[in-house]
Amino acid sequence: MNNFTREQYDLAVAEWTNCCSNFSRLQSLIPTNYIFNLSLDDINWLKSKNLYKDFCVEMGVYENQLVMMLTPLDTTGHRKDVDEYPYSVLTELSNDLRLVETQEYTVIKNAVLSRDLRKIDNDSDMFFPVANKPLMEQDKAVDAIELWRNEGVNWFFYECSEYEGGRIFKKFYVPADNLTPPKPGLNSFVCSFGLKYSEIYQRMLPTIIFISFYDDLTDNGSIETISNTYDWSQPCPPFCQL
Repeated sequence: MNNFTREQYDLAVAEWTNCCSNFSRLQSLIPTNYIFNLSLDDINWLKSKNLYKDFCVEMGVYENQLVMMLTPLDTTGHRKDVDEYPYSVLTELSNDLRLVETQEYTVIKNAVLSRDLRKIDNDSDMFFPVANKPLMEQDKAVDAIELWRNEGVNWFFYECSEYEGGRIFKKFYVPADNLTPPKPGLNSFVCSFGLKYSEIYQRMLPTIIFISFYDDLTDNGSIETISNTYDWSQPCPPFCQL
């Protein structure tokens, strides 16, 4: 794991806040086809420390790179005081990204995003018996990721020019259930930005989509639901819990 001390964590957060009103800096920090990687060690550390229904990932800047820092929460939902904070650097995908979803009525759908987050393949197969409902609709996840890839720069430009970066996300709250997928053999997560429309705020908001990778993500027609795409995270602002 890559870890920050508390002081490094606070400096990274402050640097991200300073960047949020500078569109040129944001454009250089966040290629919209880049992702974060979380290792199994990162995930297990967070599971052992987090005590709330959500956990937090906070944005920072370190050595001129955007970083996502894992932040456990205490039983009241506040940041838990720990000695170190794992972080992941925003980086290019090393290979194609496969999203898998087992839908009801045993339709198994596969989608492949290229390294630069373009949709390059789709296929589906039929199995019996009927499986349970997946955790998240794959098509919506793919659409959100593609929308971020195509419109993320425009989103930042609008937020900087109209609101001086005051509405740009500082952190995301993520359901803690994401850390314990129903299928055994989890070995890593890829975390991608996405854009989706909020009915509450009547505007497009960013999200982070967690895509899990297993030692063996296959299905032989059993009734177990297999999905490697997980719940939407909520950006703060505007969804600031505390």
